[in-house]
Amino acid sequence: MTNKQRAYLSGLASTMNPIFQIGKSSLTPEIVSAVAEALEKRELIKVSVLKNCFDDPREIAEVLAERTRSQVVRVIGKKIILYKPAKKPVIVLPE
Repeated sequence: MTNKQRAYLSGLASTMNPIFQIGKSSLTPEIVSAVAEALEKRELIKVSVLKNCFDDPREIAEVLAERTRSQVVRVIGKKIILYKPAKKPVIVLPE
């Protein structure tokens, strides 16, 4: 993913609200499967890591991306933005 594409997706995600929250139990199989399902439908999602989660948000983002076969767009503070193109893409990335 190029910097231009990353910036474009980040801009799209800036108006979105997080649809998942990761708490003290960190990454459970249920959260991973729910995130994977949401990525199939939406392509671009935002995840919030709560204060009571002691894991590093960047590590959580990498593990989530690996398990859902998606890409980490950006990690800002405790917010994670993930992208996975759908079979019929809705979001068209700039070249």
